[in-house]
Amino acid sequence: MLNLASLAPSLGMVVKLEDLFPVMATTAIFVLIGLVVFAIAFLIVVLVAPFSVKKEIEEDQNTALAIIIGALILGISIIIAAAIHG
Repeated sequence: MLNLASLAPSLGMVVKLEDLFPVMATTAIFVLIGLVVFAIAFLIVVLVAPFSVKKEIEEDQNTALAIIIGALILGISIIIAAAIHG
């Protein structure tokens, strides 16, 4: 019978606590940098648009604009993830 407890170290399932803190700190730093870059990119789009993005999506129910903004969010997120991943 297969014992999963004996396979845990070889599967990378055991993490020492002192090894976890640097990874958590690095992750938090990259999350903050990613959120700042994302916010700046979104702010640029909102400022460059010749109309109110919020009014168009919320009040006028402009589905096409909402899809474009959603695609922009996904695109920026993929770029940030690729930059962080290396």
